[in-house]
Amino acid sequence: MAKRVFNFYAGPATLPLPVLEKARDEFLDFAGTGMSVIEISHRSKEWEKAMTDVDGLVREVMGVPSDYKIMWLGGGASSQFFMAPLNLQVTGKPMEYVSTGSWSQKAIKEAGIYGDVKVIASSEDKKFSYIPKNVSFSDKAAFGHITSNNTIYGTEWQYWPKVPKDVPLVCDMSSDLMARVVNVKDFGVIYGGAQKNLGPAGVTLVIVREDLLGRVPEKTPTMLKYSTHAKDVMYNTPPVFAIYIAKIALEYMKGIGGIKEIEKRNRAKAKVIYDVIDGSKGFYKGHAVPDSRSLMNITFTLATPELEQKCVDEATKLDLIGLKGHRSVGGMRASVYNAMPLEGVKKLAQFMKDFQAKNQ
Repeated sequence: MAKRVFNFYAGPATLPLPVLEKARDEFLDFAGTGMSVIEISHRSKEWEKAMTDVDGLVREVMGVPSDYKIMWLGGGASSQFFMAPLNLQVTGKPMEYVSTGSWSQKAIKEAGIYGDVKVIASSEDKKFSYIPKNVSFSDKAAFGHITSNNTIYGTEWQYWPKVPKDVPLVCDMSSDLMARVVNVKDFGVIYGGAQKNLGPAGVTLVIVREDLLGRVPEKTPTMLKYSTHAKDVMYNTPPVFAIYIAKIALEYMKGIGGIKEIEKRNRAKAKVIYDVIDGSKGFYKGHAVPDSRSLMNITFTLATPELEQKCVDEATKLDLIGLKGHRSVGGMRASVYNAMPLEGVKKLAQFMKDFQAKNQ
């Protein structure tokens, strides 16, 4: 087998080896067609079946109710920063957002194109190191928006904010999609890029409650309307290969026990690293406050940038890859998404202990 490292990059991120192996084995002949999945017509019966299957898997694995539409869109989650407010705006009503990091800030900026945006809570005062408590949205809002996990700062919502009955909650789940059990009914819209927990870059999963599809202004470009894609999941040629990998990944998730089992594993993995940080007596300093810590992105710093770089370099020699923090904040970051095996986390934990012993 080709060399494999433990990939702690924040995304595109590691995928389960069985998923990659199946894709490799089927690459030249998809579903007995004699063609690769990247060659076949998206109108072929084989691909239409694949689309039906992948939608069914999302519904089964996530528990998506029948009154929600599933879409596979291009443009990344960044396109949803403008598509969500475009489709959900209500004349005369503000759009309410919680600012918990760089991605929510970008979403807030895009929403401002379409109307009044109110930031009802923020953690910027402490460098986005926590999730604001007791957040609730107004009954006068068109919708409320949160970013469930923050890849750059390593924070994650541990509760869902209160939302009035007629105010849909929109959630960017790009970096913790399917990482823990959620009740889809708590949300009006869920969106997330596939490249953290589900598949390769190139496709965004969008789940929208049906009753919200009629809000979009009439003079909206056809491709930007949720209603267009809800009516025809293949209105245009979809990102076939990315959806195909997501389908295999969903089959794998289902096979190992679904999201309930995945969440159990994720909590165990995160604990291994957080225990090292907490037990280091300040050698490693976690960025997120304990009650806001992410299961997916574990962020921490060392005494100096030079020591951090030394740590990254020595880890790389041991095939522990991608531990450098985001360029905008520095520090270090271990992304332990769904597909990161416990073996990789334990190897990182032991390395961190050994590095501390040699460099205190």
